[in-house]
Amino acid sequence: MSPAGSPGTRGARPPAAVDRPRRLAWEVLRAVDERGSYANLLLPSLLAGSGLPARDRGFVTELAYGALRAQGTLDGLLDTATSRPVRDIDPPLRDALRLGAYQLLRTRVPARAAVASTVDLVRATSGERPVRFANAVMRRVAARIAESGGDLAQLLGAPRFDADPIGHLAVVNAHPRWIVEVVAEALGDDLDETRAALAADDERPVVHLVARPGRIDRERLLAEAAQEGLAAAPGPYSPFAVRLDGGDPGRLPAVASGLAAVQDEGSQLVALALARTATVGRDGGLTVDLCAGPGGKAALLAGLLTDRSGAGPEAASSSGAALGVGVGASLLALEPRATRAGLVARSLAGEPRAWVVRADGRAAPLLAGSADRVLVDVPCTGLGALRRRPEARWRRIPGDLAALVPLQSALLVAALDLVRPGGVVAYATCSPHPAETVEVVRQVTGQRPDTSVLDARLALPEVDALGSGPFVQFWPHRHGTDAMFMALLRRNQN
Repeated sequence: MSPAGSPGTRGARPPAAVDRPRRLAWEVLRAVDERGSYANLLLPSLLAGSGLPARDRGFVTELAYGALRAQGTLDGLLDTATSRPVRDIDPPLRDALRLGAYQLLRTRVPARAAVASTVDLVRATSGERPVRFANAVMRRVAARIAESGGDLAQLLGAPRFDADPIGHLAVVNAHPRWIVEVVAEALGDDLDETRAALAADDERPVVHLVARPGRIDRERLLAEAAQEGLAAAPGPYSPFAVRLDGGDPGRLPAVASGLAAVQDEGSQLVALALARTATVGRDGGLTVDLCAGPGGKAALLAGLLTDRSGAGPEAASSSGAALGVGVGASLLALEPRATRAGLVARSLAGEPRAWVVRADGRAAPLLAGSADRVLVDVPCTGLGALRRRPEARWRRIPGDLAALVPLQSALLVAALDLVRPGGVVAYATCSPHPAETVEVVRQVTGQRPDTSVLDARLALPEVDALGSGPFVQFWPHRHGTDAMFMALLRRNQN
């Protein structure tokens, strides 16, 4: 006799027919949960080999990224509908339930289809045993959402805004409470702006491209996009930026050949601001990128060495030299990790006066005071790129700062030691967290009487809503960029 449920058994269920988009989205969640994969790196490679039409690829992206961004909210919702804590559910089953709950809460998929497709996914990936449990949970979730109209505050029992605004925003905007506190602090406790910043983290990020100076101009890149049927527009700030409203940038010949690349416009502005800022005294033209991986800012700086189109206001130093002026202009990119150093080398391929060296920026193989400009884009929590890294908000914890802040401070000290008197340092980080932005700069410069803080806003006159200075903080809800922070510092002359 055939065992129950096996082929040939009377009344046996046919094998579950799971549509590929949901299966691929589930595979992304499993890779993030089980192996610590980064969704923004994994998903494009899965889609590239999937053969799915554009509409289905878009659905996979929405499901995977959306469920990862809303994971805390989804788990809270599932907790109201299960007989045991979500954390105790078998991980493959839990990820299928998260995808089902996301469809019910945030998509136009009809409730019946969301429940049925989730049950099919559970049957295909976890077997028959948990199917009844999954079906019951999904039906309860669907009923609760229908009864509440999808009101998260009601569904999850969020505290009232007037009683606990941070707790309320954390629940309804699917962010850990500590991240909401960080964003609110960085925005001067303006709760309306905090709400807008959190909402921007959940919006589909627009792809930003950089037309690398000296290789391709922006007009040609826009023309290529139009030829490929991709909706594109010039970036509002960087003279090299193009913003794509959907589509695969890899289809563009300029991107495939390295003439252009994917790069957030905020990152472009950091490199541009350093290039524009005048040095004082004789300028030898040496720029050092102290933490260069994966190489985007280094490549843009290298292009600016020999092509000043779009470099903005005249950046001449007192000797008449500026980045991109003079035969000796050159770039040295440092990166300690082999894989990332390889990425930097590929980014800089074809640049005649740019080199990559595997080295720790805290111990650069250069004489103190030998650089004219130093970019130090430090490792950080990455809280400024939560819209592009959907799992990061649940992966990061406040304790991460204990290791990061001393490293950031040490790298900034090394940059100030490396730059010559009259030279300029740009300190950058993809985070709005005061502990790794303004506090690092103030702590280091407070112990360095040889250093002055410049008003970074002056290097970017075309950018609005930069606050009171002297630092620059970009925001997704204000600028449509990642939440990059930048400070410009000058090593004082004796």
